[in-house]
Amino acid sequence: MNDDEAVRAIEKLKIRVNTENIYVITHNDGHTKRVSERTDANTVGVNETGFGVSIKNIFRNKGDELRANLQEVGFSEREAQHLESQLDKGAVIVAATETPEGVTIET
Repeated sequence: MNDDEAVRAIEKLKIRVNTENIYVITHNDGHTKRVSERTDANTVGVNETGFGVSIKNIFRNKGDELRANLQEVGFSEREAQHLESQLDKGAVIVAATETPEGVTIET
């Protein structure tokens, strides 16, 4: 998604999903923060990854860090690899944890 699509998707999700369970991930920390601030969505941090993964992320390259973060919010290793390649192309990933069955995002 681009920024505007991500914002629209997050606003739709907020109707059915607790905001605490909505995350935004981009390839650039500043970009992630800007989208998060526009929408009140969360970013993946120590609370989600735990202290051990957060320390490991300090020493990882950006791709490894992003894949680890994606896995921490529920994606499989294969899904995380695919999504990280999309992040490399400038995509914005919106992830929701603990969603009611049947909730989908259409942009």
